[in-house]
Amino acid sequence: MRLLIGIIIVLSFPALEIYTLVKVYQSIGLWVFALLLLSAFLGFALIAEERLAFVGRMMMTVQSGGSPIRALLASGRTMIAGGLLIFPGVISDVLAMLLLLVPAQLFGRKSRIITPPDDGVIEGEFRRENDQRLK
Repeated sequence: MRLLIGIIIVLSFPALEIYTLVKVYQSIGLWVFALLLLSAFLGFALIAEERLAFVGRMMMTVQSGGSPIRALLASGRTMIAGGLLIFPGVISDVLAMLLLLVPAQLFGRKSRIITPPDDGVIEGEFRRENDQRLK
């Protein structure tokens, strides 16, 4: 039963996209093609930029002591939004914009900052100097 519902959803999405494209075309005319080309270009640019920024984001997260899973999820969210922008249609573009604009805290738990335990030890460096008076 779940498989059938999944198939119906997957097959109805393109039909719903075509229906909304026709309605948008009826209201704004040929500008809909400019909208589709612009969204596809933005999707390609978003994916290309994220491919370059992914390694840097992962390194910065690991160096700061954060979770690499959070950086991976942020990059995955941006890649999915770029793919939705490339897919022609108004509904997928709206979903991509929502995915990009909704803060990441709504998708997961807030990150906790790991602080070292307070055990009363002050770490530092010292240097011993010979005292001439003691000789």
